[in-house]
Amino acid sequence: MSVNKDGQDKVAAITGGGSGIGLAISRIFAASGYSVVITGRDAKRLQKAAEELSTTKSKVTPIACDVRDPGSVEKLFQEIGKHHSTIDVLINNAGVAHALAPVDQLPVETWKEVIDTNLTGTFLVTRGALPLMRAGGTIVNNLSVAALQPFAGMSAYNASKFGALGFTYALREDLRKRGIRVVALLPGATSTEIWGQFWPGAPREKMISAETVGQAVLHAVSVPANTAIEEIRIGPASGVL
Repeated sequence: MSVNKDGQDKVAAITGGGSGIGLAISRIFAASGYSVVITGRDAKRLQKAAEELSTTKSKVTPIACDVRDPGSVEKLFQEIGKHHSTIDVLINNAGVAHALAPVDQLPVETWKEVIDTNLTGTFLVTRGALPLMRAGGTIVNNLSVAALQPFAGMSAYNASKFGALGFTYALREDLRKRGIRVVALLPGATSTEIWGQFWPGAPREKMISAETVGQAVLHAVSVPANTAIEEIRIGPASGVL
C-alpha cells in the first residue's frame, strides 16, 4: 500500500474514472497501492470499472457524480468523507468533446454542455476536494493539447480547455503557500472513446495509449516536492496525426 506522511493509505480521486484516460489512471494508481475513488455519470460503467480494479486488492470506491451539478459534487465529497479523511491526489479528468461544427452552426446547448463539464466541472470538483486536501497533496487537471492549440470546428472544446488551463495557473498560485501541487496534463492524441464524438475514423494506431498517459501522471505525483512537475506534455506536440 502507498501511505502518506500520516501513515494512512494514500487516496486518489479521479473524475471520469470509468473509461478512457481516467480508467487507465485508476488502474495504474490502484496497482501502485493507492485507495482509489472513481466518479462518473454512468453508474453501471463505474461499477464495472470498480469490479476490474478490485483485483488489485486496493480499496476502490465508485461514486456516481455529475460534475456539472453543484449539488451532485457536494454529495460526492460528503460520500468520500465517509470513507477517507484526506485526498492525496485529485485528478480532474472528466470531459466531453463535440461534433465538428463552425461557430455559427454550433448549438448553444452543445456549447453549454462542454463548458459546464470541462471548465465549470473542474472548478466545482476542485472546490469540493480542497477541504480534504493537505500539504503534500497534488491536483492534476487533464487539459489536452487543445488547451494550447486551436482546431477548426472545435470552438467549445478549445474554449473549455483554454479556460481550464487559465484556471490551472491561477489555482497553482492560490495553493502554492498551502503546499498543494497543481499539474497541467497536456496529452496529445490519445486512443480513447472520445474520438467517436467528432472523428470516428481517426487513426488510433498513430496515437499514444491511455496507459502511457497514466504512467506519466503517476510519475509526476510521485516525485519529491522540491522537484515538482508543473506540466506533463506527452504525445505529438501539435496534436496533429
